[in-house]
Amino acid sequence: MKTRTLFVALILLAPPPLKPWLMRTLLGARIGRNVRIGWFAGISARHIAIGDESDIRALTFISCHGDVVIGRYSIISSFVLAHGAADLIIGNHSYIGPQTFINCDECVRIGDYSALGARCMVYTHGSFFPYTEGYWVKFGPVTIGDYVWCAAGVFIHPGVTIGDHVFVNSRSVVTRDIASGDVVEGFPARTVASMSRLKRSMSPRRRDAAAQQILDHFVDLGLQRELHLGVERRNGQVAFRFRGKQYRLLCIPADGDLPPFHADPTCRFVALVTRPDWTPPAGIAIYPLDLIAYRTPRSSDPIHHALRTFLMRYYGVQVEYMDPAK
Repeated sequence: MKTRTLFVALILLAPPPLKPWLMRTLLGARIGRNVRIGWFAGISARHIAIGDESDIRALTFISCHGDVVIGRYSIISSFVLAHGAADLIIGNHSYIGPQTFINCDECVRIGDYSALGARCMVYTHGSFFPYTEGYWVKFGPVTIGDYVWCAAGVFIHPGVTIGDHVFVNSRSVVTRDIASGDVVEGFPARTVASMSRLKRSMSPRRRDAAAQQILDHFVDLGLQRELHLGVERRNGQVAFRFRGKQYRLLCIPADGDLPPFHADPTCRFVALVTRPDWTPPAGIAIYPLDLIAYRTPRSSDPIHHALRTFLMRYYGVQVEYMDPAK
């Protein structure tokens, strides 16, 4: 036990590039490809498994006497604390926001494409007054389904189960189970709408309009306000220079005419694609983000990376990297 504690302390202090290797070697953890673990972040558990492309950010610590499983493409943000005697199971493409606290004295399960916003709290054990004098104690696992968004500051009580496709508004207190498809808010949280009423059906035209809105917002916020770049609109494309490279941003719509391409070796294209089975033209440096299959090639291009991050951060669109072996 002392040896394992020393190993965990070493991993906490180690530089981020060494952490996955140290966890595999010293703790027997199963760590996927391209997993990132930040400064002063670490995990202590009976068994540890982290899926491909996941990110555990700086100053986060998870300590469970059970198992810790984190799925593919999931993010555990900074200053997260999770501890307890049982398991913490987090699905694929899920997100735990900064300064969130998770008590795992009973098992906590979070499904795929689900998120806890900043400063959420999840408890599986509640007591303070002495049970031997007649006061209550409550234990119970917490289960959060797939496609659940708990906005900032949500408090989840022991024993709660939240179904699939649920939105819990910020600062709500969840004291009882929530059925799939509900939108809830308040203290205690109560159903105020259904997801089916709020969610739009997406035709090809609507998807094209959504892609164009995202691209325009990225140009305004990401390029002009954050990077202070000058941009020019040409033939449905956005042209600019960054780090000595010429770029074009554009959308590939579901049907109709395509924006013109030119085979210029000095120009890089980054495209949001809503056309099924679209194939990039040969001889052009292009980085497509496919919003039908939710795939993109892996690259080190900074604008491609920035747009992929922007999709996830501001619009909840998660795009996986293509497997080069396929």
